[in-house]
Amino acid sequence: MSALTTNRDIGFLGIFMYLVSFSIFSQEAPLTELPGLKERAVVLDIIARVLEVNNTETWTSENSKITIPGRPVTIKLVGQNVVVLAQFTPYIRDDGRKFLVAQGQVWIDTDDKGIKYQSTMQTIPLEYGERLFFFPLGPKTKDGKSSIEIQLELKPYVKIPAPEENNKSEDQPSGDSTQK
Repeated sequence: MSALTTNRDIGFLGIFMYLVSFSIFSQEAPLTELPGLKERAVVLDIIARVLEVNNTETWTSENSKITIPGRPVTIKLVGQNVVVLAQFTPYIRDDGRKFLVAQGQVWIDTDDKGIKYQSTMQTIPLEYGERLFFFPLGPKTKDGKSSIEIQLELKPYVKIPAPEENNKSEDQPSGDSTQK
């Protein structure tokens, strides 16, 4: 019986390693290089901050992520006794209305109760340029604990041409020229 269990464990380990290696070596093409997706792309600006009781900012991080509607942007914040995993997925309906699905998972290690897990999910209507605030640990507290604030802003993706593209002269032949 132990040989059968060992073979099953080795087989499972082999499948697991294959899946891990597959996900490690697979690469997604940049959204801006895939035909048809560039026009649908959006930018999600994310500012994550840790605030003390007196609103003193003890840590901050600013990021801009390019994505397409329906594809989540994930952030992970790890502290001394807390882990926050948040996913923000923008959607644009056929009528042009936009909304964001915010999913949060929080693990807190407390001295008296052990590890506490909390999960949230919320659908939020928004417009381009509108700022949203997400508090994975709940609203600001007055009991001496820090709070985490995540500020989000959705914008349409606009490609900014490289400076050399703007400086091309009309009389210079391009690489597509058939001149000999």
